[in-house]
Amino acid sequence: MFMYLIFSQVTMRKLRKHPETKDVLGVEFVSGWDSFNVAQALALPQFIINKLKQNPISSLYANTDILNTHTSKIDKAFAYTFYWFFMGSNLFGICVLLLNAFGVFD
Repeated sequence: MFMYLIFSQVTMRKLRKHPETKDVLGVEFVSGWDSFNVAQALALPQFIINKLKQNPISSLYANTDILNTHTSKIDKAFAYTFYWFFMGSNLFGICVLLLNAFGVFD
């Protein structure tokens, strides 16, 4: 959560204020969800981004092309770190939950 707060305050504040980027941050289902959209757009490999662009629901995702031009290398590195730590902790939690459900920890 510490990384989420820093990413939101540093990078997202800059992107939300810029008139060219404030409308391409993806759909915000709940408050702050656009931070995850931007981190995903900056952290995923290009071949996955290209597959997502071909999807009919591609308007839900942040626009990678515009975001890449308006973010620095530090912002991209922080987005990459934030996104993969977030995804890793969630996957680890799901694995522990499933292992517990199958009785491995009993």
